[in-house]
Amino acid sequence: MSNFISDNSAEFAEQAKQKIAEFNALHWDASKRQALGLKQLNAAGELVAALAGRTFGNWFYLESFWLTEAERGRGTGSAMLAEAEAIARARGCRFVVLDTLDFQAKPFYQRHGYQVEWVQQDYPFAGGAKYFMTKVL
Repeated sequence: MSNFISDNSAEFAEQAKQKIAEFNALHWDASKRQALGLKQLNAAGELVAALAGRTFGNWFYLESFWLTEAERGRGTGSAMLAEAEAIARARGCRFVVLDTLDFQAKPFYQRHGYQVEWVQQDYPFAGGAKYFMTKVL
């Protein structure tokens, strides 16, 4: 019988992340890590575009980027990405890292100068792929 306790709660996941952050703080100044978020609302106040990530050291980690179908292809995503990159540069970042699934936005990122560094095959299912991409700012 195992001595481990199962805990799949969001609170526990956050506690685990906090413990890693505390350990990392012993090795680098984690206080310089800053959230970076941009959003766009329509006239009704509904969210139509969202970009979220964080900057730390030389890196901007672009964690989430979403646009409604109506906003895609209209330049909103390109403008939002350019603004996020400019903010990251102003904070001293030299690189961006992100991941995208094969059915998401790989061609979009490639058009904006991102390169595939590594591919996780068969993710999240057989035949799928997750692309880890970077860009030099």
